Amino acid sequence: MKTKVVVVEDEALLLMMAVAIVEEAGFEALEARNADEALMLFERVPGIRILFTDIDMPGSMDGLMLARAVRDRWPPVEIIIVSGMKQPDAGALPERGVFFSKPYDIRQLTNALVSMAA
Repeated sequence: MKTKVVVVEDEALLLMMAVAIVEEAGFEALEARNADEALMLFERVPGIRILFTDIDMPGSMDGLMLARAVRDRWPPVEIIIVSGMKQPDAGALPERGVFFSKPYDIRQLTNALVSMAA
């Protein structure tokens, strides 16, 4: 069974690219366009192991708030946060959260996914 990764990105082209990276790394990608969709996936789909989220997105919360909510409710989930706009302080990241700036290095991102799923 493939490791499940929730990919949260509001820009369609970037979502497609991120999903392709996740799938090419051998994982199952579950798409969400905002934090509310992502939280619904976590509530409805058992066994999600990794959250891969952009920071800037519309809706009730940004990616950092989503990451903290996931860390609180699903502590075992690993978290990757990306942004082309912001460089969060280390203190802003949830425990075990990893940050990549856009455009991200696909090899580094893939390595992070693989190590998180191990």
